[in-house]
Amino acid sequence: MYTVNVMAGRPPTKEAPPFGQRMATLRQERGMSQTELAERLNMSRAMVTYYERKATNPTADVIQRIADALGVGVDALLVDANGGRSRQRPGPASQFEQQLAEVRRLPRNKQKFVVDFLDTFLQREAKSAH
Repeated sequence: MYTVNVMAGRPPTKEAPPFGQRMATLRQERGMSQTELAERLNMSRAMVTYYERKATNPTADVIQRIADALGVGVDALLVDANGGRSRQRPGPASQFEQQLAEVRRLPRNKQKFVVDFLDTFLQREAKSAH
């Protein structure tokens, strides 16, 4: 349901869809305005408002971009089959989550370099643990 703490502007005439409610809540938990999120997404504030208040079926690409901008996994924006909330902990994203979001914005070839580096590191750690 609409609350002053989650969505800005004039109250909507009907309840926002679950995706929009989660998006607005996560944005607010991170201390971001709609304008700040719009800048991160390279879209207008009106589009952010649309996704928070009206969009019932955003594309996978939009969901991923919003998750990256908020520093969360896609699952944090989606509601489970029972209508429950995600188990995402409140508060700002961890440094690792923020870095992962930055890696997701890199071109594919640079993402592959980071993944290869992590694979090598994790393999060495696994060997040294045994």
